[in-house]
Amino acid sequence: MRRARALAVLTGLVAALVPVAPAAAATIGNITGFTGSGASYTITAGAAKVRVSFARADIFRLWLAPDGTFTDPAAGKLTVKTDFGPVTTSSSDAGGYYKIATSALTLRAYKSPLRFELYKADNATLVWRESTGLSWTGSQASQKLARGADEQFYGTGLRLGDWALRDKSVPIAIDNKWRENNNASPAPFYLSTAGYGVMRNTWAKGQYDFLSTVSTRHDENRFDAYYFVGNSLKDVIGDYTDVTGKPFLAPIWGLELGNADCWNASNPDYTGDHNRLRHQTTPDVVGYGSDARSADMPSGWFLPNDGYGCGYTDLPSTVSNLRAKGLHTGLWTQKSLSNIAWEVGTAGTRAVKTDVAWVGGGYQGAFDGVQSAVNGIENNSDARRFVWTVDGWAGTQRNAVVWTGDTYGTWDDMRWHVPAIAGAGFSGLNYAAGDVDGIFSGSPKTYVRDLQWKAFTPAFMTMSGWGATNPQAGYNDKQPWRFAEPYLSINRKYLKLKMQLTPYFYTLTRNATDTGVPTVRAMALEFENDPTARGTATSGQFMAGDSFLVAPVVSDTSTRDRIYLPAGAWTDYWTGKVWQGPGWLDGYNAPLDTLPLFVRGGAIIPMWPQMNYAGEKPATPITYDIHPRGSSSYSLYEDDGLTRSYQTGASARQQVDVTAPASGSGDVRVSVGSLNGSYNGKLSSRGYQVDLHTGAPASVTVDGSALTKYTTQTAFDAATSGWFFDGVLHTKVASRATGFSLVASGVSLAPGTPVTGSPSIPQTAWKVSAVDSQETSAENGAAVNAIDGNPATLWHSQWSGTAAPLPHEITIDMGASYAVNGLSYLPRQDGGANGRIGRYEVYVSADGASWGAAVASGEWADTVAEKRLSFPAKTGRYLRLRALSEAGDSGPWTSAAEIGATQLSGGS
Repeated sequence: MRRARALAVLTGLVAALVPVAPAAAATIGNITGFTGSGASYTITAGAAKVRVSFARADIFRLWLAPDGTFTDPAAGKLTVKTDFGPVTTSSSDAGGYYKIATSALTLRAYKSPLRFELYKADNATLVWRESTGLSWTGSQASQKLARGADEQFYGTGLRLGDWALRDKSVPIAIDNKWRENNNASPAPFYLSTAGYGVMRNTWAKGQYDFLSTVSTRHDENRFDAYYFVGNSLKDVIGDYTDVTGKPFLAPIWGLELGNADCWNASNPDYTGDHNRLRHQTTPDVVGYGSDARSADMPSGWFLPNDGYGCGYTDLPSTVSNLRAKGLHTGLWTQKSLSNIAWEVGTAGTRAVKTDVAWVGGGYQGAFDGVQSAVNGIENNSDARRFVWTVDGWAGTQRNAVVWTGDTYGTWDDMRWHVPAIAGAGFSGLNYAAGDVDGIFSGSPKTYVRDLQWKAFTPAFMTMSGWGATNPQAGYNDKQPWRFAEPYLSINRKYLKLKMQLTPYFYTLTRNATDTGVPTVRAMALEFENDPTARGTATSGQFMAGDSFLVAPVVSDTSTRDRIYLPAGAWTDYWTGKVWQGPGWLDGYNAPLDTLPLFVRGGAIIPMWPQMNYAGEKPATPITYDIHPRGSSSYSLYEDDGLTRSYQTGASARQQVDVTAPASGSGDVRVSVGSLNGSYNGKLSSRGYQVDLHTGAPASVTVDGSALTKYTTQTAFDAATSGWFFDGVLHTKVASRATGFSLVASGVSLAPGTPVTGSPSIPQTAWKVSAVDSQETSAENGAAVNAIDGNPATLWHSQWSGTAAPLPHEITIDMGASYAVNGLSYLPRQDGGANGRIGRYEVYVSADGASWGAAVASGEWADTVAEKRLSFPAKTGRYLRLRALSEAGDSGPWTSAAEIGATQLSGGS
């Protein structure tokens, strides 16, 4: 018996090692039958069948059964709504194809062989066209589409890197690596600038290739996809979330900073350090709440870890004592949800962070786990869901915050987090986050810079316990109050600003719940008709709602280049300087305490009085911070911030309308409506401050009565109404229950300085055409690393054996001719110093043979910061950087993390 079993095992091992020949691919054949009407049609092609069913005039499902039997393993979990009422369709035989039409689209089913093409309702404007028919192998089903000449693609979930996907291959699969170009929470959904989106109705992993032929495939022998047709990217996201679910509405404290850690380290079962200072039993977390309040640091919630053997003690008293400090409590669950009814219903916890240890398998398992966490909160309290998870999928937006996993506190990780979090919005993920300064490593500088920009995202959290021991001996903490000056004050500055902006961000999250349009928006989403905003050139910045443009600093520098300002007026939030777009802003002064931040002309931004947590004090007066430009409007949203009563209408709205000159001078009129609606805790009246970013007025009136002018800040602060000008027009309106009309007469609007910086030359076609030396024997120091867009890699001249002598040079073929007027050089970022370029020369050539004189020369400092050059434009296809010395004349080497170039605006 033992021998027989051993032989069977051996036979199985051998079989497993022998490659299995892939099944031959089958492509659907000629149409042999066409039936249907109304919302559903069935097309037969031999044994195979395709069902076309319409959920709405602009949403339909394409469902392939290779053997004629339709199956649905997703079982409706991904699609919460597919019945939007009766759909009127028509069908006809158009000769070479069958035509199915609604008021929004026309689908052509070509006959020989079966192949689909989608058009707008006019049957002339192409949306997409299959290059071949649907195909399958027995284990995989694919669709292949012809790519448009300038078509761009977005989506695929929380992808860790660029959100512009043309020419990229994207796995729709879970690997839990959490590094650049992985998908932390993939979604089988993408959308196109051609005016459509598509979601595969499946749990199976896949691969999407946005190449010259767009090929999308999943590992199952069926094809099942929902298509969404819209007039804009926001329309398509709205359609997608109509079917898969709108983003949930977080409790208002969920917009405040959170922190997760183990505070029960004395537990013998804990797998970490048992001697952690002030982390011995769960109630120790209350001391951390006291630290936050003593440091005057806004924060809203803690997640004590109940996994990795940590567990918890005295949970009800911990929850109660934190709540007394304005802090809410959740649990970071490594194992299960077996006690969640007691934890929520009795102990009073209100949040869950699922851990990869039990949801890391992803797909339906993780999806169901998150749903169980949601049910655990909502079935045992009147609270709203607030769940954090890894390994999300389509539909996760209705249940959870997704975050980027176990990442690092490095400049490079920060660099790709910016497009990752902004790009998640293309998949309807309103809450996408990454641990502030990562979970591993980190530094005071990287913490400050990371916190700055994440303060302009809806949900953010610090993860402690694995960081470097800094800045206080004995602590591995990453709370913002743990740092010394100047970092402490900078962290406080941005947390306080985020807290004041709570009504702005809370309104945006409610709008996301209504429309599917996310709070954080890639430039391509907010400015989809701007060709510059469409691709990767703007991936290092984003819009926080429709008012704030955020351009994070993601390297150790005090200057920010390459900020793209679209058409219109943009006000520097810190200095008040007005810029006029479109164009690129270079050389922006961004010392450590300054996040490059711009406000869009016409913005109306509601702000609370300063407080450290929601409910600490009444939200009165509320400030409307207004940047008048033409006509604009805003609708403030409020509810109790805690319960699900808003779902039955317990909420209020306040409409604000502004009329102003588009430029020059004139009157600015602000109409603030009553706060209409009702909810528990709504103020019966409140005061207002209206700040207008204009010149000084001739007069200010409220409801026709003149306001008193004050000449000092002290006098204005003491008054209940009046106005004061200090470069911004500040007005106060006394507390009231109704709305009012304010008029500032004879004010001027700053004209705006045109932005004149040069756009980057796209590197998609760049190649290294020549290099005199590169190190490939002992490390991958190949020259191509200098133009791969990844600062973590580098080109290094040969150093193993005999070092190649200086000078060294690299020649780049840019793939097309440009009016080159600048070069950027990023020294190696891996901690090494040798090879930093000192004296240099730069050349531009039309043909790569004739170079002429250098367009720039000089000497760079021996620092890690990026270096930038500007020079008179020279037109050419080839760019050469020549290193004459190593910085400080310290050696014979040359190295570079990245080399880039700029062109004259409008160059091609």
